[in-house]
Amino acid sequence: MAMTRIKICGLTREADVEAAVAAGADALGFVFYPESPRYVTPARAAELTRRIPPFVEVVGLFVNAAPEAVLETCAQVPISLLQFHGDEDAAYCRQFSRPYIRAARVRPGLDLVEFARSFPDARGLLLDAFVEGYGGGGHVFDWTLIPPDLPGFLVLSGGLTVGNVGDAIQRVHPVAVDVSSGVEMSKGIKDHDKMRAFVSAVRAGDKAGSEG
Repeated sequence: MAMTRIKICGLTREADVEAAVAAGADALGFVFYPESPRYVTPARAAELTRRIPPFVEVVGLFVNAAPEAVLETCAQVPISLLQFHGDEDAAYCRQFSRPYIRAARVRPGLDLVEFARSFPDARGLLLDAFVEGYGGGGHVFDWTLIPPDLPGFLVLSGGLTVGNVGDAIQRVHPVAVDVSSGVEMSKGIKDHDKMRAFVSAVRAGDKAGSEG
């Protein structure tokens, strides 16, 4: 049975980091976009990542950041995967010599196949809803906009919750799902019960998919 990998993003507190790890998250995301309510400074993220054991991936989310800011953050925080959510092109993304994923804000008219081909060295393509601002809006986009011939590894984001993630896995078949607002009490404050329930729902979706 293929296991859908799980990223929990927008962590700001030690207790939430520990709870996310205990729930079974494969990756934890930290937002380095100052305009986000889930923003953490590199120094704060360095403190939080000390609670993360080996083999749980640390993901750093950036939006149109100056290259110097990305490099300085990477010098302070043990980031294993970069995630770019703005207008970054492939040359920008690859300059840091670290694995990265590129986010696409899905809306009608966006050629996702062409977008994916524009980032041939990306580890994957993260599909999110098109909202004002960048990410964490809690909105689901129309999954039928995802073309069946989309190249590369697909990470599904955008309004995922315990109530819809199982259906998302069976319909979209992503290699990973990314959740933030769907497991929160308020922006940046995670609900530990929701995180556990979300992971359980992903595993149930995996099982249902293997039996279907």
